Amino acid sequence: MQAYLTLTRRELASLFVSLTGYVILAGAVFLMGFSFIALIILLRGEATSIPATRLFFSTSYFWDILLLASPLITMRLFALEKYSGTFETLMTTPVSDLQVVLAKFTAAMVFYMLLWLPSFASILIIRHYVTRPDAFDAGLMASTYFGIFLIGGLFMSMGCLASALTRSQIVAAMISFTLGYSLFLFSYLSGHLPLGSAWQENFVAYVSLPDHMNDFARGLVDSRHIVFYVSATFLFLFLTLRVVQSGRWK
Repeated sequence: MQAYLTLTRRELASLFVSLTGYVILAGAVFLMGFSFIALIILLRGEATSIPATRLFFSTSYFWDILLLASPLITMRLFALEKYSGTFETLMTTPVSDLQVVLAKFTAAMVFYMLLWLPSFASILIIRHYVTRPDAFDAGLMASTYFGIFLIGGLFMSMGCLASALTRSQIVAAMISFTLGYSLFLFSYLSGHLPLGSAWQENFVAYVSLPDHMNDFARGLVDSRHIVFYVSATFLFLFLTLRVVQSGRWK
């Protein structure tokens, strides 16, 4: 356990020491602020029955941040160490492959969740100016950020796998972006394609990322969504572990 915590702190420190980490944070804050302004302009002072959290996280800006930030956060996890030669040194230390993978994934998740703190501030600003005190329910906020956490876990695990496959950070970022964008594109296009049977419709609904986030943003926590994200995250982490283990014996 001590080795896992030490590796996690090491990975977090590398993200905050490098310029890349601050560029990612600045870009995410800019997009969140831009989407916040766009939401205010869209409403034009008119009342709406749709919760502000649902409006805020159903915009394309949310997915832009997710699709762009995830590869940038994860591209250096394994690829940079392989390129610099420190990965071989790490593998000779008394730590298990599972601890290495989980530590890098945990550090990426912590950094990922920090990206969304400014969005909470934006929502609090809206809450300050609305006339209804019950406009923002605590349970609604919790389910929204729980959905962000689950979706982030899937994208961080895909990024870990991409970074473990190569020594180049650029290639790792491209692989991670391709995996994430392909899944998002499938979720988006599937709603515009004719489906021939009920099982196809159920499958599309099961993997549709925008539909999942829409449910979380309106306070609906479906166990099927949780099972999907947890299972997919564990799958990609398992594949990452196998890649790391195969590299040890080369």
